[in-house]
Amino acid sequence: MISLSIEGMSCDKCAAHIKDTLEAIVGVNSAEVQFSTSSAEVDAISGISTNMIIDTITSIGYSAKDGSLRSKESKKIAAQNDEQLHVVIIGSGSGAFACAIKAADGGARVTIIEGAEVIGGCCVNVGCVPSKILIRAAQLAQQQRNNPFDGLENHSPVLNRAILTQQQTARVEELRAAKYQNILESNSALSLVRGYARFKNANTLIVAKPDGSEQEIRADRILIATGSTPSTPPINGLLGTPFWSSTEALFANETPDRLVVIGSSVVALEIAQAYNRLGSKVTILARHTLLYSEDPQLGEALTTSLENEGVTVLNNTQASNVSHDGKEFSLETNSGSLQSNQLLISTGRHANTGGLHLEAAGVSTSRNGEILVNERMETNVENIYAVGDCSNMPQFVYVAAAAGSRAGINMTGGDAKLDLSTMPAVIFTDPQVATVGLTEAQAKQRGINTDSRVLDMENVPRALANFETDGFIKLVIDADTKRILGAQILAHEGGEIIQSAALAIRNEMTVDDIADQLFPYLTMVEGLKLCAQTFGKDVSQLSCCAG
Repeated sequence: MISLSIEGMSCDKCAAHIKDTLEAIVGVNSAEVQFSTSSAEVDAISGISTNMIIDTITSIGYSAKDGSLRSKESKKIAAQNDEQLHVVIIGSGSGAFACAIKAADGGARVTIIEGAEVIGGCCVNVGCVPSKILIRAAQLAQQQRNNPFDGLENHSPVLNRAILTQQQTARVEELRAAKYQNILESNSALSLVRGYARFKNANTLIVAKPDGSEQEIRADRILIATGSTPSTPPINGLLGTPFWSSTEALFANETPDRLVVIGSSVVALEIAQAYNRLGSKVTILARHTLLYSEDPQLGEALTTSLENEGVTVLNNTQASNVSHDGKEFSLETNSGSLQSNQLLISTGRHANTGGLHLEAAGVSTSRNGEILVNERMETNVENIYAVGDCSNMPQFVYVAAAAGSRAGINMTGGDAKLDLSTMPAVIFTDPQVATVGLTEAQAKQRGINTDSRVLDMENVPRALANFETDGFIKLVIDADTKRILGAQILAHEGGEIIQSAALAIRNEMTVDDIADQLFPYLTMVEGLKLCAQTFGKDVSQLSCCAG
């Protein structure tokens, strides 16, 4: 029997591919390949060498080592590990891996526990990456259908959703391998245990493994990074229907003729517009108004943009009953009855903490199950930390990664804090919504004497050159000091503008500082300078590139 350690597998399909390849070799009786343990056992006749098996695996894009050698290395490492700080991380997303890398850099050995079939968490697998691919494809389809230039003829795009989904999935698998699997395999301080963890006490976890067995793991430090799951609203009849969550919507092989979206925040709006551009007739049901928690001008202007594209937005509308007859959905709402081929539920997410038995460790949570942490990512229990969507932190992947990195530093003797006062946020609709800092209402609630200006994008030369003038830039300042407090932007490529505003706020710049800066002409970010200038002059009376 030839035992091998295999690197480069990202899922069970990889294991099946290797198994089929090995069993096709003349002289190999059978092969068992396990993705969960990154190993293979090959039963072959005496003429088949280990090197030949390894060469065959290498030829199809993976790498392999003699498993017996790995066993010797493992025993040596185990002896060394007895003296090392042991960090255990529940979850394998961005926050988890950022923590793992930092903890390993700090001298710890790290065990990552993951129960899902693939590592990488939400962002790379079912969130940021696949959604942005879908959004970009839909944007290109829309540009073919309706472009702003007189000399370019519009035409209906030819769409094959199944092929698009295949390409989308391939890129997801590529990034998961590069940013997660390869890191796990190349860093000897990191190891992966497959299964679902629960607390036995504040220092011990019990892992329910795929084969039905349980493993007890003791840790010096524990990070909880279990993410979140889409929430399902309590609508009568909904649970008996084949509705979509965002995951099904992102990876569908067909585009429905009519799509109803229940939800009015980030994910709902991004997917709703994408499907409208891919050819669906989309209706959005908003419990209040679009982007209800943001500056009202953002939701109002985005509603206008979406409606101009053909999206129906029903504000202050809720569904009371949902049914499905095998072909269509029927919804009863306070705005009347609706029918659709598909229904997307995107009303937020809830923390994945229900199965952790946090009470056994004494970890405090909010009423919604979110783990409460401080600016050092510490829970109320010494040596237990939490980051990402399972905590009371903003649900953004870059926040989770930044928090994970700092948690890893703190676990190994450092003192790192996460300042979220200048956290930028982007909603990838088109035009994009981008925000940072305080809104005018938030600043006034803090007793700050404010002033603000709104610059319509038709005053930004690059927007004019692009024939894309939807939206505006708004700056909120302290009226007494002229320091910039916040920025709210609705603009095509608005996400590329917001970081400059974030840096300005972080460095306590005034609108005069921004107005005096050199900004390249023709760029969208020049709109920040122009908006800053409106606090002291009428920019419509300035020449191009006016300093």
